[in-house]
Amino acid sequence: LELRRMSVSREHRGKGVARALCREVLAFARARGFDAVVLSTSMVQVAAQRLYEGQGFRRVGTSSPSLLGALLRFHIFHYRCDLGDSA
Repeated sequence: LELRRMSVSREHRGKGVARALCREVLAFARARGFDAVVLSTSMVQVAAQRLYEGQGFRRVGTSSPSLLGALLRFHIFHYRCDLGDSA
């Protein structure tokens, strides 16, 4: 399952909403028999990286969105959370 474009409005940040949404996505995927949840986020989204890593995601790759991105050393980080029986 791919998680795409999760966002919490500024006025609701810092209240655990993103953490709850992430847990719900993982539970949804697990209940439907998915093996893993994958997602991507940019190198500047440090809070998102911490959130995902705290929920059991691990970084599995890095890419650049374009040639210009590569020249500017702008990276997209790819994450995966395996949903095995023990997860």
